[in-house]
Amino acid sequence: MEERINYVAHCLVLPYPAQGHINPMLEFSKRLIQRGVKVTLVTFVSNWKVVSRKNFTSIEVESISDGYDEGGRAAAESLEVYLESFCRVGAQTLAELLQKLAGSSHPPDCVIYDGFMPWALDVAKKFGLLAAAFFTQSCTTNTIYLHTYNKLLELPLTQTEYLLPGLPKLEAEDLPSFLNRYGTYPGYFYVVVNQLSNIDKADWVLANTFYDMEREVVDWLCKIWPLKTIGPTLPSMYLDKRLQDDENYGIEMYVPKSEACMKWLDDKPKGSVVYVSFGSFAGPNVEQAEELACGLRDSGSYFIWVIRDSEQGQLPKGFLDTAEKGLIVNWCPQLQVLTHEALGCFITHCGWNSTLEALSLGVPVIAMPLWTDQITNAKLIKDVWKIGVKAVADEKDIVRKETITHCIKEILETEKGNEIKKNSIKWKNLAKSSVDEGGSSDKNTAEFVNELVHRRAALN
Repeated sequence: MEERINYVAHCLVLPYPAQGHINPMLEFSKRLIQRGVKVTLVTFVSNWKVVSRKNFTSIEVESISDGYDEGGRAAAESLEVYLESFCRVGAQTLAELLQKLAGSSHPPDCVIYDGFMPWALDVAKKFGLLAAAFFTQSCTTNTIYLHTYNKLLELPLTQTEYLLPGLPKLEAEDLPSFLNRYGTYPGYFYVVVNQLSNIDKADWVLANTFYDMEREVVDWLCKIWPLKTIGPTLPSMYLDKRLQDDENYGIEMYVPKSEACMKWLDDKPKGSVVYVSFGSFAGPNVEQAEELACGLRDSGSYFIWVIRDSEQGQLPKGFLDTAEKGLIVNWCPQLQVLTHEALGCFITHCGWNSTLEALSLGVPVIAMPLWTDQITNAKLIKDVWKIGVKAVADEKDIVRKETITHCIKEILETEKGNEIKKNSIKWKNLAKSSVDEGGSSDKNTAEFVNELVHRRAALN
């Protein structure tokens, strides 16, 4: 029998099935639970089989199907075939879940869905539920995609510079790769642009950013969407420390070698270590990995490099033997590494979660974007927030070892590096303030819950 508790409301939280999408929505869920909201995490059967259940003591879990329960995307013959099933079967099984939960003692009031799944909004509305889109990318990136969806950006790109509302001047090469390399990955292009197809029906749009971070574009979006910035969605103990048991993310696709990493860092001088990680989805190709290895070696700096076992064959022959200043791991506790006093800078692909983590924890960045929104994030890191430098690629789209060595020395050894460190600390303080009591994101989360409670009462 379900325990009867006086929740103020019940939200189903439906993330896209990838670690970088699940974790931000889980962290936001913890903030909702703190305010008396019942949260049910809805995941996909194919995804749930490869993730950990830790930290879910206060969150119930339900599952739906993408049509490929035994392998997810990898089991489909193509991305396009998978996405068709993902949308069709996902919508069908979400409707079945909502039908089942409608008869429970706490039926759901609202579906908080990842923006990559606009079909979830349509299903929620068919059941008379409230719905909130949750964007796991920046407001800058979503504004670019909005103009693309509305055909205000002509594709293929025809200009060298773009001035969009609320955004800094962007060169064509600063736009997401799906635009500046138009025609590559058409399936993913459809996903990121189509998320705006029905956004006008959403009761709220929640963005994993904070007001001071993207002030101008947030102001513009608030004129057309019921937008609330609720980030950064890092575990509370790394920010405001108001959720004492929120020390890490809920999902780890890989097992981090925590003890080995932290013990190694403990022996290194303050601010001396370069941390290298390209996230959980895509890493550098063989040629880029070789250049990066040589650049790290030639810099003379200590480094930790996260590179999956299957990719370690990309390293130059003998590198693992000669890199006595380095630690190679297949995964590590990133937040612990980024907050360690030995850390000097972060070489990152500039995925939005890693960007938020670096900015929120005051870590200088060397930006090495690979594709998608990472390219736009790198522009903001270098020219808007000024918390890092960009390692510029050559005509073959490879960042050479000399450039990597130069960037490392620039951050760790020069006056420009000192200015970047000062800016990093400024943004760290602003990020913490945004989620602390009375901060912009804290107020927005409180407003969301209050509005949810009032609208729930009106519907009932």
